[in-house]
Amino acid sequence: MKITFPKLLPALQDQPLVKPMFRSLGIAASGLSAQRTRLEVTAQNLANAEVTRGPDGKPYARRTVSMQATPLEQREGGPGFLPLPPLVSQPGEIAPVAQPTRFNLAARHPVEAANGVTVTGIREDTSEGPLVYDPGHPDADANGYVRYPNVRVTDEIVELMDARRIYEANATVFQSAKQMLRKALDI
Repeated sequence: MKITFPKLLPALQDQPLVKPMFRSLGIAASGLSAQRTRLEVTAQNLANAEVTRGPDGKPYARRTVSMQATPLEQREGGPGFLPLPPLVSQPGEIAPVAQPTRFNLAARHPVEAANGVTVTGIREDTSEGPLVYDPGHPDADANGYVRYPNVRVTDEIVELMDARRIYEANATVFQSAKQMLRKALDI
């Protein structure tokens, strides 16, 4: 016996995919995703803090995450969707990143973030790193100087601590919102 489900009524098709009741979960989830990206980029910076010659022959360049708030007024292309930001991949410009999504608990499928924060790109810092005298280094120039990456370990540790604290705050908000929704279902 085959079971068929009726199509959605036309009135339901035009409503937002994320119900207001679940919006707080989506906002916290977008914050978690953005901070996770920040943690990953900072860890990459720390891992490459001593790389004096990359595939392009230059020292590693520090990367930073660009984020922006995504209020409901910015939605385009229908309810629950955001336009993709213009992204390029030139040095010093914004690098392409996947558009963050959140899981819509009501519709059971991923939708574009309609609130919260969006990672708009990963920028490469174009400032030069320190020039250190080390004539025995394989990357030393004719005068014995080596150009190191523009990554300062103490700045990256501070960045890690900041991203971790914000991640924890978003996780707390997510858990609190989830508990409130569960209590609302018990009423």
